Amino acid sequence: MSTIEIKTPYLLFLGDAEDFLMAKVAKGIHYWRPEKCLGQMRLPQAKVDLGLTEMTIQQAADAGAKTFVLGLAPIGGTLPANWIGLLIEAMEAGMDIASGLHMRLNDIPDLVTVAKRTGQQLIDVRHYKGQLECGTGLPRSGQRLLAVGSDCCVGKMFTTLAIHKAMQERGIKATFRATGQTGILIEGSGIPIDAIISDFTAGAIEGLTPANDEDHWDVIEGQGSLFHPAYAGVSLGLLHGAQADVLILCHEAGRTQMDLMEGYAIPEFDDLIRVNLEMGRMTNPNIRLGGIALNTSSLSDDEAHSLMQDYATRYGVPVVDPVRTGVDAIVDALEATQ
Repeated sequence: MSTIEIKTPYLLFLGDAEDFLMAKVAKGIHYWRPEKCLGQMRLPQAKVDLGLTEMTIQQAADAGAKTFVLGLAPIGGTLPANWIGLLIEAMEAGMDIASGLHMRLNDIPDLVTVAKRTGQQLIDVRHYKGQLECGTGLPRSGQRLLAVGSDCCVGKMFTTLAIHKAMQERGIKATFRATGQTGILIEGSGIPIDAIISDFTAGAIEGLTPANDEDHWDVIEGQGSLFHPAYAGVSLGLLHGAQADVLILCHEAGRTQMDLMEGYAIPEFDDLIRVNLEMGRMTNPNIRLGGIALNTSSLSDDEAHSLMQDYATRYGVPVVDPVRTGVDAIVDALEATQ
């Protein structure tokens, strides 16, 4: 099974982004993979600056840029008409186009025509065109870590990227496995798991995380939550396909209600842990909780450290805030159990 593959280095297009929330895709790529970012291109009205070298399309192409990345999320996920000419110019200069927008580049006739003429790729990161297979549930070699969440948008991608970086710095064999559009653009490869037909979700993750050396870790970006009424199906398929050896539970401190789901409360931590482990045992009977990652941005330093200590005492695993404390405690524990 093939995954989406994006050539590097990148020219990050910031368009007319007014803030970093609008340019969060480019910000994430630059934060986690600065070595892949050759430069940035902005429209005159843009207020966001990543501090990269300002380049025109031709300057970037001459310097070796391979992919023009749409690094922002316009309202509604559509492509402004005045950007189409820039994308055509980038393809004619020899670059592929990568987009995480809901709107498909491959549905825009003018772009498709130029892509065929130039031989460049239009990469719609939210959409997958590769061959799909059903999951088998068969065991495979190697170690796998999966982030699971109490809800959506609680830090699963950030946590797994931080753990992967810490592992690399220690010389541990590890690969970050991206399952969402931003993660794919950061890593340069992966599968947009929420765009996979449900029958093939587990199989897609099995293909993304194949058999490997016994001491190699696949660090898998999680999606959604088993408890979210809209996205639990994606989360369960990912959990079964990953056959994770270790789960890291991610949660935003102080959040009490599911994202955009009025009337659905965040479950108790005991239930979050119990249900994820029970569901995970279907394909890996030895699955275990390896740590808890909290987003404590709403708390003071003292409050955050007190909460982390409380959870660590209660559940007997390392508890971190990847931003406030880093993730070394989790990686220490993983190394100690090898």
